[in-house]
Amino acid sequence: MDFVFDRSAESLVIKCLTTVDDATHESVAIEPERAIGGEMVTRILDKLGATRGFTEVIRTDNGKEFCGRAMLNWGYGHDVKLRLIEPGKPNQNAYRESFNGRLRDECLNETWFTNLSHARVVIEAWRREYNEERPKKVLGVLTPAKYAKQLAAKVAILNPDSREECCS
Repeated sequence: MDFVFDRSAESLVIKCLTTVDDATHESVAIEPERAIGGEMVTRILDKLGATRGFTEVIRTDNGKEFCGRAMLNWGYGHDVKLRLIEPGKPNQNAYRESFNGRLRDECLNETWFTNLSHARVVIEAWRREYNEERPKKVLGVLTPAKYAKQLAAKVAILNPDSREECCS
């Protein structure tokens, strides 16, 4: 997870929480808001967990939203390990940084958002296109969405013993 910032035509900040799955390269969510603190991050994660299940590990930078009490309590309560990259080492989260640059170049820099609602619609359309219409060589020329479905199907057919061996 990370944040990307922009401004609307009203000169108000748009702060986007980007969540990307390292395994599938899928953009799990991009949540544009005016302000996002630690409590709101945990509410967003609860919403994602309800629809997708909870991840085992979340990697972030050392931003106050990710290092604060709200996230620490949330991670502990959901048995999610929080991994922080070293300060000044964005290469430790390279795919996310690449994704955020693509979001900025292809969507945020190309669109003059009239307001937050407009930003939400355009950014969600970009996210869906990114997941569903862009095959990636590293994923065997599948889109992130198709690769995620393929990976989920493989995990579903593992028997319980092999799943423990695979995921330990």
